[in-house]
Amino acid sequence: MADFSWVIPTGVAVWVLSSIVKIVPQQTVYVIERFGMYQKTLHAGLHFVIPFVDKIAYVHSLKEIPMDVQPQVCITKDNTQVHIDGILYYKITDPKLASYGTSDFRFAIEQLAKTTLRSEVGKRELDRLLEERQTINFAVVSVLDEASEEWGVKLIRYEVKDITPPDIVLKTMQLQLTAEREKRAKIAQSEGDLQQQINRANGERQAAIAESEGKKQAVINKAMGDAESIRVVATATAEAISTVAKAIATDGGAKAVELKVAEQYVAAFSNLAKEGTTLIVPADLSNISSLISSAMSIVKKQ
Repeated sequence: MADFSWVIPTGVAVWVLSSIVKIVPQQTVYVIERFGMYQKTLHAGLHFVIPFVDKIAYVHSLKEIPMDVQPQVCITKDNTQVHIDGILYYKITDPKLASYGTSDFRFAIEQLAKTTLRSEVGKRELDRLLEERQTINFAVVSVLDEASEEWGVKLIRYEVKDITPPDIVLKTMQLQLTAEREKRAKIAQSEGDLQQQINRANGERQAAIAESEGKKQAVINKAMGDAESIRVVATATAEAISTVAKAIATDGGAKAVELKVAEQYVAAFSNLAKEGTTLIVPADLSNISSLISSAMSIVKKQ
């Protein structure tokens, strides 16, 4: 029959050893009490304690810990009831105070967060409440951080997760939102119509200016053209007269002028005869020679 007498002493030795040696995990602390009084705080690593004398009274995590703040009913400045819930983040900075500063620091933090939140909500109307979440978060953290120093806890941040007004308020807000959107749409449409009218008026004005400028330029161009035409005709006439005068001054020029005047005189009477049925004959045929003499005397004076 096998002898198992060694099992009991070995088990006792292991139990005693485990009671003496304590291994604390990273980011964790053990609060040790001796005879019911605080003795020391064990941080991460290997430690030795006195069995049956030293006791691990509290175990705390030094990590950042999130904690839900249960929803509660808050009343705004304009007497509107809203349901608000949030979440806060804290971290233990003094394990001794966290163990002995209050009977339950988590419960204390949650209750203080709720009362502070109700106070901040009561200072604001519903519209401002929805817009000032960050301000409310900061106010709650400020109050909690000041009070939690005695509990060995550091409040890092607080966030309002949800703000739920009553159904009737939600419906009213939806109607207001719809009305506001319709108002903005009408304003935008009216501004568009106004801009369209302005653009049309500016276009018509620009067109009228362009048309008047065109007419003005056309008149100027016509006047310049007429002036240039008159100048060219006058120049041509002057050159023709100068040429005729030079021709008259040459030998035989006067005789040529007499012949030309006679031809034009006869042609004029010929045209008058063609236009009617009455034959027109000069009263005095000697008028031809007298007319020629008169014309030549004018030419000689020139």
